[in-house]
Amino acid sequence: MSLYVAEIDTTSVAAETDGITTVLAAIETAAAKQGGEFIESQVTADHGRVFAVIEHSSLLELRADLEAAGLTVDELALVRLVGAELDDVKKLKKAGQYLVEWDFPAGLTMDKYLARKKEKSPLYNDITDVKFLRTYVREDMVKCLCFYDGDSEDAIVAARQVVDTPISRLHKLEG
Repeated sequence: MSLYVAEIDTTSVAAETDGITTVLAAIETAAAKQGGEFIESQVTADHGRVFAVIEHSSLLELRADLEAAGLTVDELALVRLVGAELDDVKKLKKAGQYLVEWDFPAGLTMDKYLARKKEKSPLYNDITDVKFLRTYVREDMVKCLCFYDGDSEDAIVAARQVVDTPISRLHKLEG
């Protein structure tokens, strides 16, 4: 089984009382249809987007099942989990308070990314108002999704500056 992140547009159901709950149930059903597992989801605070992590055997089958469930899948990509163990993530079902997307520069390889991550990660130990939780790195090296707990958006931005890593998009997650 491989690990995927599905980015699902939920703006059409954001205002509905049970809109996000319905979307999450549809993701879980779609993932399980062919023997996959819905690992975790992160919902933006405005309820406009869901980032769903799914373990599955086929990207094409997973996409088909998600779309057959009526979901608007903007992106679906094979990912690698960095900074946490999958079994531990499965127990949590919830990430932190913030999600940072970083669109990778052209030419960055997985090996270079992982070496940079290993070099920079110890710098987080000096930051008291932000806790790095985990990262999902797209295998196609388009971007990564990094999850944090922190006091504020400004604290997350400052933490990323300490590790000298850009932010392409910063999302407050539903609490």
